[in-house]
Amino acid sequence: MRTPLSLLALSLSLLFVPGAMALSEFGIEGMGVVSTKANEAQATVAPDGQRIVWASDRSGGAGGWDLWQAVLRDGRWQDPTPLALNTGSDEIDPYFSHDRRWLYFASNRPGGRGGVDLYTVAVQANGGFGPVMALPVTINTRANERRPALRPDGQALLFARDGAGTRGGFDLFQAAVQGNGFAAVTALPAPLNGPADELGGEWLGNDGALAITRVADGQSQVWLVGCDHRQAAVPLTLSFNTAEGQTGAPVVDASKPSELVLAGQARAPRAGGVDLYRIRTPSVAGCR
Repeated sequence: MRTPLSLLALSLSLLFVPGAMALSEFGIEGMGVVSTKANEAQATVAPDGQRIVWASDRSGGAGGWDLWQAVLRDGRWQDPTPLALNTGSDEIDPYFSHDRRWLYFASNRPGGRGGVDLYTVAVQANGGFGPVMALPVTINTRANERRPALRPDGQALLFARDGAGTRGGFDLFQAAVQGNGFAAVTALPAPLNGPADELGGEWLGNDGALAITRVADGQSQVWLVGCDHRQAAVPLTLSFNTAEGQTGAPVVDASKPSELVLAGQARAPRAGGVDLYRIRTPSVAGCR
């Protein structure tokens, strides 16, 4: 799982993020702290804006891809630290719930139902995390599950799954939240799910509009779709979001919903292989 997921667009590179004053087309996230010479993948900002968690293959973790955390101090992300929940397997795809209660992630750690399963941990008041809990069998199967994303109102879970019955390798699925669990899982319709890999997505609000990652021929790109998921998606307008590039894993900043963080490879600013960038959250026509 080590495959890595323009003009200078800022007058000053973003060395942290929330409250950035010079955000133009995009800015790099946490140069040297969050974005480094290693590969960085999906990032999620806590609803209080005081910490960011992301996946990285940098050294210093438990092994493979690990989840790392940095805290906001003096206006910058500082003190990057691997999370204690990491194992010698891969921990990826972190996602904070908007109610501040949960951190979701994916892992291929031993004991799961399939190759990669979805997990959650309670977010504690002191900044720590509770014990790791696997999502129920309505979500985790013998296939691979990736990229959990809880709708801002907490009423629906979006995720990607491969295996028998999909239109491509990975398709997008959703399940309504039902008490402490989830209702039946349903696949999103065609043409949103197609022959390419729909490797996860992000809610752009409670009305159903999505930003999704689509992978084809080894390249990844972010696409947008409105509230009617039967309509065709369109590519996100961003200079390095091209069919020949590596862009994906969009996640709205829960502390600042007008902005989102995604992974990609801009020409500049650039820290390493795949870096994390901040852009304005796109709007999608046709949604109320």
